[in-house]
Amino acid sequence: MRPAAQDPGAGTERAISRILRAGVTASLVTLTAGTLLSFLRGAGYGSRPADVAGLIGPAGSFPRTASWILGGLLRLDGAAVIVAGLLLLIATPVLRVAVSIASFARERDRAFVAITSAVLCLLLLSLALGRAG
Repeated sequence: MRPAAQDPGAGTERAISRILRAGVTASLVTLTAGTLLSFLRGAGYGSRPADVAGLIGPAGSFPRTASWILGGLLRLDGAAVIVAGLLLLIATPVLRVAVSIASFARERDRAFVAITSAVLCLLLLSLALGRAG
């Protein structure tokens, strides 16, 4: 008897599972750290309705640029750390789709490469449009 052939997709499924677990765990840890930093440094968000307007209003302090987030991370600003955690959470499924494309390409499954590539393009387009508007 020959040993059972190993499923070629099993390794891909494990890799995708690890990516999803690691992304969600890293996001959770980052969000928790940002929340703790905000409380420990007394950010004072949310105690009054005007605080929310001060965050998200036109002149608000909510991070809107990559340089703000990077600078905030260097200063260990809680809001910037929270935004980084949210960005990690958003990036996790995008990375999963990209890994799927590579897997389907390795298996020479052109139909799924095309479908998954279209999904990745739609994800990236939605991120770009969300950023623009």
